[in-house]
Amino acid sequence: MDKNLIQRTLSGLIYVAVIILCTTPLGAQLINSISPDLVKQQYLFYGLITLLMAVGSWECVKIMKFGNGYEKWVVFPLIGFIFYIFSKRYFHHDFFFDFRLSEILALLLILIAAVTLFKYPNELYFDSGKLIFTVIYVALPFSFALGLPKYSTYEDTFTLEVLFLFILIWSSDTFAYLVGKFFGKHKMAPKISPKKTWEGYIGGVVLTLVLSYFIEKYQQDLRGNWMVVGFLVAAFAPLGDLVESQLKRNFAVKDSGNIIPGHGGVLDRLDSFLICAPVVYLYFILEKFI
Repeated sequence: MDKNLIQRTLSGLIYVAVIILCTTPLGAQLINSISPDLVKQQYLFYGLITLLMAVGSWECVKIMKFGNGYEKWVVFPLIGFIFYIFSKRYFHHDFFFDFRLSEILALLLILIAAVTLFKYPNELYFDSGKLIFTVIYVALPFSFALGLPKYSTYEDTFTLEVLFLFILIWSSDTFAYLVGKFFGKHKMAPKISPKKTWEGYIGGVVLTLVLSYFIEKYQQDLRGNWMVVGFLVAAFAPLGDLVESQLKRNFAVKDSGNIIPGHGGVLDRLDSFLICAPVVYLYFILEKFI
């Protein structure tokens, strides 16, 4: 058997296992079975998001090839400060009881960063542009991801929105790939991602909606309507892949890193998550007013 396939399979299984353990109560249950009351699930999830954001930030700085100006040294403290603000909201449950105009503005910044990447890439060749893009592209999505699950310290509960978001992203990518492989004829973005087709995109949307139907039917404790979430994921997950592909293409980089052997870096694996997490969060806060 191909050693690369074995490596890719093992690292993929470990990656999925880590996601499951950190986004469901299973992680805390497993650890606390060894040493009772050692950790709460919300801390495992917070640790996962913090780690992913830290590695993703480092990868983005490497991809964009920062110079030796002040921007290179400011980017990490700035990302840390923004994440700290969202972390306070996370631990005080403030995500679920307060709506802020600043959230909408921050979400719009992600859209502006994506447009800049495609339409005005020359702006990102300046270190000031690299600084702004890195903070928006990495810090904000992971920070908003903290607002997806709900938990109760007293009742020892942790909801599963992030796990099912990952499942829908994986299903969207898999369905789009399989449909595109067998039926794809019309390229979606041949210069950026040659393998993506419109047939694959449509197949990913349809089949992800089917999976969303079963999630909505059997996981009624989740926030929002998961048929809507499934549509948003299927619609925006390919955009996340295109954004990261365009970023690597602009700076002539093949992979964002090699932290996951055979799969690349954090940005390679979470490119869709970086777009879908804030989009789904926006839906959750708007759904309160419907």
